[in-house]
This record gives sequence, structure tokens and C-alpha cells, in this order.
Amino acid sequence: MFQGSMVALVTPMLANGDIDFPRLGELVDWHVESGTDAIVAVGTTGESATLDFDEHCEVIRFVVDRVAKRIPVIAGTGANSTKEALELGQCAKEAGADATLVVTPYYNKPTQEGLYQHYKFLAEHVDLPMILYNVPGRTAVDMLPETVERLAALPGIIGIKEATGNLDRISELVKRCGENFAVYSGDDDLALECTTRGAKGVISVTANVAPKRMHDIFAAALSGNVDEARQLNEPLKPVHADLFLEANPIPVKWAVEIMGKMEGGIRLPLTRLSEKYQDKLRSTLKTAGII
Repeated sequence: MFQGSMVALVTPMLANGDIDFPRLGELVDWHVESGTDAIVAVGTTGESATLDFDEHCEVIRFVVDRVAKRIPVIAGTGANSTKEALELGQCAKEAGADATLVVTPYYNKPTQEGLYQHYKFLAEHVDLPMILYNVPGRTAVDMLPETVERLAALPGIIGIKEATGNLDRISELVKRCGENFAVYSGDDDLALECTTRGAKGVISVTANVAPKRMHDIFAAALSGNVDEARQLNEPLKPVHADLFLEANPIPVKWAVEIMGKMEGGIRLPLTRLSEKYQDKLRSTLKTAGII
């Protein structure tokens, strides 16, 4: 079971939008050296929605190869087509990923039964542990706890990234699904409190800019040292908030850029962080000691 601070890794790009594989490799090494507990490749923060299928698979393969078994790699393989999600899952398996992260199908708004059948099919046809991903603010569908409970009973489905922003939902999922099913926070600002309710860590945007500190926070929390974890987390609270001044991954890619770790490439329809927010985010990063 994966736990701790798992980075939802950005995908570095050149100014023309091409993937910058040398910088991606440097980021992977930095996270391994900084104590990041796992890397999620090509999730929302990695611009899964703007990479084409071949690029998606190429980034997964590259990250797996660069990590070289030093820490787990979780491949984002969700799609709003079950067929495409299957193909991405098979790609992740062939690449050597340790697990998949599969977002609820977006835009087409399936029923709860449709969600169950979608994930059941993928679990039966992709031989990798699967983490469900519920983020209704982006997908227009909320996978309800009773559906998650049904899925948790299936072989191969090991956890869920829950990003509803609702602490009570975390508690309900932990209670319903049992100790052999991991609940992860998808919201950095609530993640520490989620661990006090039984979550096993966070799939994190903030870890892109503060990997060691995020690792230390969740190492403390999961060891029962909640007061220490809260003290470590306090300076990062404004960072958690300001990395969402605009839609993710716009602010975090700008932050990683001004840290000098990649160029400022981002793909349309996403655009560079608006100038009106740049001073605020820069000040927040400085105050937190990140830059």
C-alpha cells in the first residue's frame, strides 16, 4: 500500500509546448532525493488532458525508467472512454508502473452503475493495482461512497484519491471500505486533517515545490506525531491555497519555473499564470522559504 506524500508531478515543457524530457528527468531525481514517497506521472497536474496518447505513454515510460525502482510510480491512466483508459492502463503495465490512478470519466456524466462497471472492467483487464480518483469539481460526476464501497471489494482496486474538499467524506470512506483500502487526500489544504481521519497521505500539488517538507509532514502524521506535523504544515498553508489562484496546473508550473527547475511551457487551452497573480504567488513562495 502506498502512503505519505505522493507528488502529482508537473510535465515540464519548452516554450513551444514540446515535452522537456531532460528537465523531467532532473525533477524525478530531485523528488527521489528529497524523500517524495511516490510519483504520479501524467495526472491532472501533469497535463494529462493536453498530452496526446503517444506522449502520455512516453512520459509514463520515461518516469518509470528514470525512477529505476527507487520509489513507486503511479501512472495516471484515466479517460472518459473505457476503451482509452484500458489502452492507457496496458501502456502503464508494459512500462513497468507500480499502479494506476484512474479519474472518473469526465464530461459524459455516467451513472453510479456506469462508474462501477467502468472500474470493474478496468480492474479485470489491467493487471496493476488501481487507485480510483474522484474530483467532481473537474469531472462533473461525483462517485458516491456506496459505489466506492462496492469497488473496494473487487480484486486490484486498492484505494481512492478523494478530492471533494469534504472531510466528512474522508471519514465515511475510511469507515465503509476498511483497513485494506487506502484513502488519499487530493486536497493539499485538507490533507493533514484527512490523515487524522484515517487517510494514508496525499497526492499532492504542493510537493512539486516543497517535496522534502511535504514528506516530513506526512511521515510525522502517519507516525502519530500530529502536533509536529501541524507545526511543519503551518508555513505551507498559504502555499496550498495560492497554488490554486488559477486552475491547476497553471500556478504550480509557474512556481516550478521561477524556482529555476524548468522553462515556462504550458499547452493551450491552459495559459501562463496571469500577471495579476504573479506577485502574490512569488511573495507566498518567498515567505514559505521555497524561493
